[in-house]
Amino acid sequence: MVPTLSSESGLARAVAAAPPEQVSAFQRDGAVCLRQLLTADEVALLAAGIDANLAAPSPRAIVASQPDDPGRFVEDFCNWQHNAQYRRFIFESPLAPVAARLMQSQTVRLYHDHMLTKEPGTRATTPWHQDQPYYNVSGFQNASFWIPVDPVRRHSTLEFVAGSHRGPWLMPRTFMDQQARWFPAGSLAELPDIDANPQSHRVIGWALQPGDVVCFHMLALHRSAGVDTDSRRRVFSLRFLGDDMRHAPRAWKTSPDFPGLADELPAGAEMRHALFPLLPTLPGSAS
Repeated sequence: MVPTLSSESGLARAVAAAPPEQVSAFQRDGAVCLRQLLTADEVALLAAGIDANLAAPSPRAIVASQPDDPGRFVEDFCNWQHNAQYRRFIFESPLAPVAARLMQSQTVRLYHDHMLTKEPGTRATTPWHQDQPYYNVSGFQNASFWIPVDPVRRHSTLEFVAGSHRGPWLMPRTFMDQQARWFPAGSLAELPDIDANPQSHRVIGWALQPGDVVCFHMLALHRSAGVDTDSRRRVFSLRFLGDDMRHAPRAWKTSPDFPGLADELPAGAEMRHALFPLLPTLPGSAS
């Protein structure tokens, strides 16, 4: 049984997962690893949700690997309302109160869920990028959780440039052909060549086991590599919004897209909408 936040064990785990030193590390680096935050039952619940998602992908699903890739990289978005395992995991796991502490926010609102699965032998890489420029939100209090249900080796994990979440915003481009389809060319700074100047950046990342969770800021520069021929990497990612996050409608299709939302929420409004429910947090969960 997955312990809920009303249970004593759930309360204790949520508080212990984000002590002051982890909050400081998240605020300083923009990314932290929370070892064995999740129980085996929670991991199994999430794995079942991912497998159900893969068996019946939504219309939003994409294959993010090339046809000649020996593996396959599949992504899908915004399925929590239709996937019972996802929904239970989101509302009953300790992630929301942990996010409140890390974000230093009194409230936590679900933004969206994101499934990312790389089958064995997938060569597709995810290049250096920030997430927030692809989104339709502004503000600083946010947190993304990257949750593997399979072991992840160090060379296949997410890597981050520590401190990059402090800005600036960088030009988002398509991953496969590097087109600037979002912000007009020249309106944002271009991504620096991090790999060509490794001594100029502090890159952090962690090998992970099921139960481990990585939390990062939406502006943290990050990337990931492919996986080995004997490795499958199923990951579930959750994006959370804190007190200061607001709607920022775009003139282009965001990733993910929320059709019609701009007609219901004006620019600068809080994200008060059925698509983005408030999640239960612990009293005093903000540090």
